Amino acid sequence: MNIPNDDGIAAELLPVFIAEAEEQIVALEQLLLQLEDTPEDRDLLDALFRCAHTIKGSAGVFGLSGVVDFTHHVETLLARLREGHLVLTPDLSTLLLQSNDEIKVLVSSAQDSQEEPEETVSARERLVNRLRDAAGEMPAATAGPTTHESADAGSTETAAAIRRWHLSVQFGVDTFRHGMDPLNILNYLGTLGCLADVACDTLAVPELKNLDPESCHLAFEFSLDTAATRDAIEQIFSFVREDCVLLLTEPATPPSQVRSQDELLQTSVSAGPPAPDRRQRAGSTAAAPDDNGFIRVQANRLDEVIDLLGELVIAGAGASLMARQSRQRGQIEANQRITRLIEGIRNSTLKLRMVPIGETFARFRRVVRDTASELGKDVLLEIVGGDTELDKAVVERIADPLMHLVRNALDHGLETPDQRLASNKPAQGRLTLAACHESGHILIRISDDGRGIQRDKVLQRAWERGLVEQGVEPPDADILKLIFEAGFSTAEAVTNLSGRGVGMDVVRRNIEALRGSVALTSEPGQGSIIEIRLPLTLAIIDGFLLGVGASRFILPLDAVVEVIASQPGASTTTAGDDQGRSCVQLRGQILPVVNLRTLYGLKSPQPERSSIVVVRSGSRRYGVMVDALLGQHQTVIKPLGLMLRSLRGVSGSSILGTGEVALIFDVGSLGELAAAGTTRTSTGRAATPPPQRVVRFG
Repeated sequence: MNIPNDDGIAAELLPVFIAEAEEQIVALEQLLLQLEDTPEDRDLLDALFRCAHTIKGSAGVFGLSGVVDFTHHVETLLARLREGHLVLTPDLSTLLLQSNDEIKVLVSSAQDSQEEPEETVSARERLVNRLRDAAGEMPAATAGPTTHESADAGSTETAAAIRRWHLSVQFGVDTFRHGMDPLNILNYLGTLGCLADVACDTLAVPELKNLDPESCHLAFEFSLDTAATRDAIEQIFSFVREDCVLLLTEPATPPSQVRSQDELLQTSVSAGPPAPDRRQRAGSTAAAPDDNGFIRVQANRLDEVIDLLGELVIAGAGASLMARQSRQRGQIEANQRITRLIEGIRNSTLKLRMVPIGETFARFRRVVRDTASELGKDVLLEIVGGDTELDKAVVERIADPLMHLVRNALDHGLETPDQRLASNKPAQGRLTLAACHESGHILIRISDDGRGIQRDKVLQRAWERGLVEQGVEPPDADILKLIFEAGFSTAEAVTNLSGRGVGMDVVRRNIEALRGSVALTSEPGQGSIIEIRLPLTLAIIDGFLLGVGASRFILPLDAVVEVIASQPGASTTTAGDDQGRSCVQLRGQILPVVNLRTLYGLKSPQPERSSIVVVRSGSRRYGVMVDALLGQHQTVIKPLGLMLRSLRGVSGSSILGTGEVALIFDVGSLGELAAAGTTRTSTGRAATPPPQRVVRFG
């Protein structure tokens, strides 16, 4: 019997299945790569098996026979591994990884109604035959009838006798809310055999005035003629075990012992919680959801909340300003409470977007494995700080630059085993992906213990391309920066990985588009380190508001170290520097300083007093000279307009409560501007403004 399917519900829930299946596919790949290191780990094998079975079962509920059939062969091979009949070898692992890629293709095309090309179908059939051969299955032409049995059963039952089972199932009121359709489950159950004598019990359906359309009140009683085992039948209901009461009666059970639906409601023989009496429940409301559960929210909806929160922050700042101007104590206190609440909402909402970067790092295990194999290299990938969190939008946009840097390290940086042994190194190279929080940013470090960058080779190529005047030898740091120039490449030949002159300049642009920075250090023969600094979020930050004349600027509060208030008339501008760059002496150390009035050509009179805000950017410290310190400010980050995108040292803008626009500094690029200036005065001594008051931050 074929239960009618609600195509509308299936179409609505299919994107949910695809999203969850993709998560299982990623998990399956990571488990396989971990299993290569510890092939005897039974827990990893069990987890692998559950991933494959979950994909297969969910696909069956939606009637995706292509996914079900292919994943069934993967499941069978994994079952042979679990039973100890097979041992995981590199070739077998490669086969499973390729099969996982094919599952991903099948899942991604679930919404595509177009017919697949013949070569795609043929390639999949060849992969199925390889899976059959590896698992020791009978050839398709000679094998007897099979059933998709339980994942936990772990074997294919062939030519088994058909038997009749009796099933009674009562679905819980939250079945629909949890994204499941009972009719799809019964349809999938039909793939095990033939459903007969299907009856729907309507006693649980309440009167129309009490009916909640989101609540499920379905109960079925039917027979199933199948050769499948009890485990195989119960696995069909594994996706609703918490939302149903299931009674499965063995074949050949005397009719007097077969319990009816009414008896089913009073029993606790179920994987899920016992159901209350239907007649009591018919007019009741839906049960409360599990407080410990998860809710899947579309990213665009969360982005809308973040945008509204930004507008709320701006409106709150305006209300606070008006309250202070009114000088009414009650109104000021009320606005202070609102400001604290807004800040709490802001922090809680931004946490919703924070995800650990380790999930992105883990995806590179497959890249390292396949690329190293292609290049004939032995490479160990080490992941450090995978639990470091940052904004999901940043994670998604940094994935491609990281991919290029990892491939570049594998291709250019790390040597082959023979080359490493000849250099007195271990045959296995090491590639490390590390992340940590630093001064309100996230620091990502990609390091390898390879050959390092050959500066002479880089300089020679720069001379050839006219990037550096022939014969001129810049400092080592400037030579390394040439690698990020557009079209620059030192590869001798074009390969699948390098030599086309496209890559590192794109990496730099993508990182800078995220208000980040990238730096490269290298030691010949010892390896290279690439450091990427990125903001934790692209939406809202705590800022330190500064004033220069009528202009307003914002520094990320986490980057501010201290403030030095200078004496009237104490000038720190280096003679002849029209960029406003100078230096001061702070506790015996030279501190580069940038004067914003001179740098941006602001037309405003020089104040009697000025302040130097000491800023930290990585391991570097520098000062920013300003007229006024306007305090902490919740900053909603807005993109710069086309006219301001080339403005040096600035990464974004914000709207203040007064309606004014304040520019947000990029502490990394502003620090480079400060450090580029001369550090001596015209007399050869560092200028030293005597500090009157020092305010420290953090």
